[in-house]
Amino acid sequence: MKNLYNALQLKQLYQLKNLGYCYTDSEPFSYEEKHHLKLPNDLHQLKQQAQKCHLCSLSKSRNRTVFGEGSSHADIMFIGDMPMELENREGKIFLGRSGEMLTNMIEKVLELSREHIYITNLLKCHPLSSHTLEASIMHTCKAYLFKEIEMVQPKVIVTLGAMPYHYLTNDFREIQEIRGSVIQKGNYTIIPTYHPNFLLKNPSFKREVFVDLQRVKALV
Repeated sequence: MKNLYNALQLKQLYQLKNLGYCYTDSEPFSYEEKHHLKLPNDLHQLKQQAQKCHLCSLSKSRNRTVFGEGSSHADIMFIGDMPMELENREGKIFLGRSGEMLTNMIEKVLELSREHIYITNLLKCHPLSSHTLEASIMHTCKAYLFKEIEMVQPKVIVTLGAMPYHYLTNDFREIQEIRGSVIQKGNYTIIPTYHPNFLLKNPSFKREVFVDLQRVKALV
């Protein structure tokens, strides 16, 4: 939540700068102003708020916000990095070949239906290929992700690729180094593995992901 407050404070300072201010007595957003900044404790309302979000530059180029979907009481949560162009057009998460592969991972290895899992991304908006993904963008959007985790309360979180793992744990080791690790964090366990997009280009790594998902299955 504090990341969201910091982003709003930064946004206010930029607005003042654009108006020509060099110095200002305006008070920045404070952590105590929760009645203005508190995220809702309802996934549907949180999705609506994310759809109206303009806290970072990604909002200027998106077609649709791509929010998480699935069971609000899921034991397992998958977290990807960002929506692709197809998902940006449709407003749905993990579509196309990448979505098909993720569905197969869930159904064939975990032996669950996709509807029983909660699936989301670190970023809720699709970045253009020319867009520089600065750390401030990740930290701003991370507030929505942590709220999703708080409400769903999964037992196991599977991070797909390096980016969601990095910003969930602040551990910036390479994915090859930490893939398959079982990491306890608060009330949930994190297991990082490869993203379906990576597997589409590197099918020889499917065996490693199968082993990782077997660990997930054993935990739940």
